[in-house]
Parts: sequence; structure tokens; C-alpha cells
Amino acid sequence: MEYDQAKVVIQQIKKDLIFKKEGSDLFGQEVEERFQAVLGSVYQTFNRKEVYPSLEEKTSHLLYFIIKDHPFIDGNKRIVSFLFVYFLDKNNYLYRPSGEKKINDNALTALSLLTAVSDPKEKDILIKIITNLIGD
Repeated sequence: MEYDQAKVVIQQIKKDLIFKKEGSDLFGQEVEERFQAVLGSVYQTFNRKEVYPSLEEKTSHLLYFIIKDHPFIDGNKRIVSFLFVYFLDKNNYLYRPSGEKKINDNALTALSLLTAVSDPKEKDILIKIITNLIGD
């Protein structure tokens, strides 16, 4: 997912939420360049190899980093939930062969809240849980 593309998605979410009176002008406003840094972290390389090579790892880290790093003034958990689903769908990875979503809305909400209250020392465990939930 590219930064400019993600910002367009966030602006559309903001527009929809403001229309429904469920969001404010602060929703999706980036703190400095933190969101761009989060996306860079998801796609970082070391020794010419991706640090997070699989789609599951990228998506799991996207969720974790946005929730923990708070790159937006308002709406971090809602934004990452939308981006999480968008990213999986864009990569034809949101649905199982049966047509069922790999992660339903309630599970995604629970994961977001669990991540928000988690100790940073538990990062690897949370990433593993998320990765396993969305894996084939």
C-alpha cells in the first residue's frame, strides 16, 4: 500500500464519517510524518531482503504499528481497521476459498482493542495471533 493511496482511502473514510456525524475534522490528521513512517516500517528491508516478507506479516504489523504509534490525531483504531480490510481485499486475501472473510468485524475490533491495551513486550505474540488469523 502506498502512502498517497492510503491517504485517499482515509480521506474517503473521513468524509463518510463526517457525513454520518461520527467523525470530526481531526479524524485522520497525521501527526508530523508518522503515518508515512509506519508504512515505511511495514515495507522496510535489511540486507536487500524484506523484514516482513509475507502479506500476513505486513498486514499484522500495519495494524500493530498504527495502533501503538498513534500516527493520527484522531481515529487510529478506526483507520487501521479500514486499512487492514482494504489492504487484504486489494491483495485478494480478505476471503477464504469458501467465501467467508478471514477475519470478521468483531474479531478485528477485539484485536484492535487488545493491541491498544497490550504491553509492547507482547508485540511478537500479538503479531503471531493476527498473522495466524488471516493466514490460509
